[in-house]
Amino acid sequence: MMKKFLLLAGSVLAGAAPLLAQSLDLAPLPLVLPPPAMKGTPQDLPTNTTALPLTDKPTPPFLAPKGVVNVALGKPVSSIDSNLVSGELQQITDGKKQAYEENVVTLRKGLRWVQIDLQGEFKLYAIVVWHDFTIPLVARDVIVQVADDPEFKSGVVTLFNNDQKNSAGMGLGTDREYFENSLTGAGKVIDAKGAKARYVRCYSKGSTDSALNTYIEVEAYGLPSS
Repeated sequence: MMKKFLLLAGSVLAGAAPLLAQSLDLAPLPLVLPPPAMKGTPQDLPTNTTALPLTDKPTPPFLAPKGVVNVALGKPVSSIDSNLVSGELQQITDGKKQAYEENVVTLRKGLRWVQIDLQGEFKLYAIVVWHDFTIPLVARDVIVQVADDPEFKSGVVTLFNNDQKNSAGMGLGTDREYFENSLTGAGKVIDAKGAKARYVRCYSKGSTDSALNTYIEVEAYGLPSS
């Protein structure tokens, strides 16, 4: 009874579904954070955002089934943008998450996406995204989807959408914007709820700092689906 209670409590804390918590043995996500990019909260933070205030407090652990690994590590990355401003797409899954200029991949203006081919179907429990967090910017129109169709025309599951004005034209989002946390190095952890998929696609449309789109790393934690 105590174990069941702890699992249920953990699911509320970390966002895992209660039914999932009852049926699986959960543990904190094996997430390794990069070093913070700065110390001390900047004075002039963006205010035209729905993001919660920036904090240097550690985020609560996200609970996922024991044994999950980053199945995106080293996997191929493609994009709608074939003419990058800086960096190489493969850097988005190379495991280098430090907020260094050479780790930042920059796409052009407008609604852009990057897509990871996991090279097999997995049950996904968390997607973690780091845009450029050298400063505490807010990426706009962040939408994360998964599918087994590389063209994302069928079987698409939207895991996260903070486009609350539908400016991307992909449906009205209900999630909040968020700061790229330069104070802790924490990426945005998105609950994938055990969705089965081979492909992960991440959209954005500029940020409070620039009209360009930036990424440092995307991770996908999961288990083989079979």
